[in-house]
Amino acid sequence: QVQLVESGGGLVQPGGSLRLSCAASGSIRSINAMGWYRQAPGKQRKLVAVISSGGSTNYADSVKGRFTISRDNAKNTVYLQMNSLKPEDTAVYYCNALGETLVRPWPTDYWGQGTQVTVSS
Repeated sequence: QVQLVESGGGLVQPGGSLRLSCAASGSIRSINAMGWYRQAPGKQRKLVAVISSGGSTNYADSVKGRFTISRDNAKNTVYLQMNSLKPEDTAVYYCNALGETLVRPWPTDYWGQGTQVTVSS
């Protein structure tokens, strides 16, 4: 199994910034893509940003130009820098990783428990 732990969420004013972190641990053989999803109350969970092991990125249109995803492969950690935050960014943010373990050596999706981000004045 792979455990993903998110941190960095909280309350921020509109226009403010937050940096989310997600650290992967466990019997990791390799991690391919890592990403961030979010789910607002009463809404479906949606992709925010994804980054490949080689550093290629993709973003939801709603966050392009404001959010930046990055990763530290040596630490098995992915980050999401969120700038110019808007009230509509309020959601629980979930970390996702496509990885392989020593006992499950094929690509498998893993999810973190989520961290709350609230944008309000």
